[in-house]
Amino acid sequence: MHPRAAEFAERARERYGVDLDVLEYDAGTETAAAAADAVGCETGAIASTIVVSLCGGNRDPPNDLVAAITSGANRLDLDAVADHFGADAAAMGDPDRIRETVGWSIGGVPPLCHDAALPTVFDPTLTEYDTVYGAAGTPSAVFAMDPATLADLADAAVVDLAE
Repeated sequence: MHPRAAEFAERARERYGVDLDVLEYDAGTETAAAAADAVGCETGAIASTIVVSLCGGNRDPPNDLVAAITSGANRLDLDAVADHFGADAAAMGDPDRIRETVGWSIGGVPPLCHDAALPTVFDPTLTEYDTVYGAAGTPSAVFAMDPATLADLADAAVVDLAE
């Protein structure tokens, strides 16, 4: 197992008391479509974690990162994210800042086990599936979990933020 995927699994065990079966694929899983093809599920069952940067508004501090766990079948509405969090605007997070803050790189950002706690929202589309698949710390590793448990462990509010 890739060292970062093993680190993710260990963090999940230590923080949440869950033993995750990390699945690794040579073809890679860094996009929802690629992950769905590798796993053999619908694209909608892929729980993509997108880190968003908020600007302005009634936030303290005014510039902050949040996480959105979205169905791979949906496109994230950045304006809706900004509105939900009381910000003036939202943009995709800077990859270097994400790595420094969250501890994981884009393409492998898991929905759990971040270095810093981020306010998190969860796409209700994911609740339509018995099992969803999230990144496990690398662009070629995923783990399976029931969506209600995932939302709970991520301390995520279920909010419709899809375009």
